[in-house]
Amino acid sequence: MDRKKCCVKLSVQPSRGLVDEKFVILVQNVPPGSQVTVHASYKCEDGHSWEAFAHYNANAAGTVNVSEDPSLGGTYSGVEPMGLLWSLRPVPGSKPGLRMRKVNVQTPMEVTISVYQGHQTEGFVDQVPLGSVVVERWYMAPGVRRIPITEGGLTATLFLPSGPGPFPGLLDLWGGGGKLVEYRAALLASHGIASLALDYLTAEIVMETGKAVDNQYFETAYRLLEQHPQILGSRIAMLGLSLGTSVTLNMAVYSKVMKLRCVVCVSGSHVQAADGSLEQILACFDENADKTHFTEENQIIVRDLLLPIPTDPKLKTDVGRLQCPLLLVVGEDDQNYPAHESAMDMKDMMERVGNGHLLTVLSYPNAGHLIEPPYTPHVRVSAFKSASIGRQKLMALWGGETVAHSRAQEDAWRKMLIFLRENLYGGRNPSATSFSHFHCNQGNN
Repeated sequence: MDRKKCCVKLSVQPSRGLVDEKFVILVQNVPPGSQVTVHASYKCEDGHSWEAFAHYNANAAGTVNVSEDPSLGGTYSGVEPMGLLWSLRPVPGSKPGLRMRKVNVQTPMEVTISVYQGHQTEGFVDQVPLGSVVVERWYMAPGVRRIPITEGGLTATLFLPSGPGPFPGLLDLWGGGGKLVEYRAALLASHGIASLALDYLTAEIVMETGKAVDNQYFETAYRLLEQHPQILGSRIAMLGLSLGTSVTLNMAVYSKVMKLRCVVCVSGSHVQAADGSLEQILACFDENADKTHFTEENQIIVRDLLLPIPTDPKLKTDVGRLQCPLLLVVGEDDQNYPAHESAMDMKDMMERVGNGHLLTVLSYPNAGHLIEPPYTPHVRVSAFKSASIGRQKLMALWGGETVAHSRAQEDAWRKMLIFLRENLYGGRNPSATSFSHFHCNQGNN
């Protein structure tokens, strides 16, 4: 293929969109039947570079459509419209244990999509592409407002959807790594749900006092949502992942303050002291720390810490008392939490007392622990500094197989949004809310 004789056209539509939105990559004007490599590169805020690539053969019209044509090799194979995102991996020579997470949600992920001559597998930085396009992937849709919260002793960020509202609300809790993690709450606000990202392990008040927050801390966060003039105080949900699930279930069942409309728990468990505190949950982990074990590669497996699932009701959140719909999202290859075993036990507990109709379980074979928004690259192992157990930096084995895990992320996110809309809008028309996106102001490729 002579680059001078060949004016290759590369387009990505939309070139600006939300991170959970699909795009279409089209390569045109290459010689019919020629081999090309389509490549994606992304530089994280921490300075580390990630890449993905796939091999294609152009059709008789000299075109490759990544949404319709099969990849013949690379970081994924087959027809995978979003494979260039979910198969992103650290470039060769990167330090081990990296995980891709957006810190500043007020700027986009800028992913460079390029096309190269031939079926290439390495050395992309040293080659001149036939064409390149920079694609913007946003967690915050236009008009979403980011509001840092410090009142009431909270360390939190509120994301309000575009428009006057009022909107349903959601309290968003991450897991044992602590810190204020904003990207999921920002994306939920982009879909019309006012979302409060809450730091509860490394919050300012914890740093000052050296003590774990009490249950009142979560009730304060709930009240902030409930009393906000742009939030529907009777339509508030709670979402937890990993350790955040323990807190979420505990508050949903036992709090006299929080009247939740629905609850979503991702990759977690109900095994903890009934009606306990965060301090008790963490103490239970510390007591059972000897149940964790390491692989030959020195990767920690934590899931056995909560196994076997106890039969003593005092050692489990009594989900039989739940009075609102519960969605459990479970990866069956989760190596960090016994999420699948816990889900089955919760199902038994709820069916036994007649509230099984409130439970929905999404269980995914070969998916791991870190079930994130769609097209987030699957990370089977990453460096992890627990803010709760041991507090030293370890290589955590999360589990999951890349293709199955990526499918699970896409399916679970779509079904979670439906679950939240059905339970939070309750007859209100969500189309009055701006769900997205950027197409009216897309700009050029």
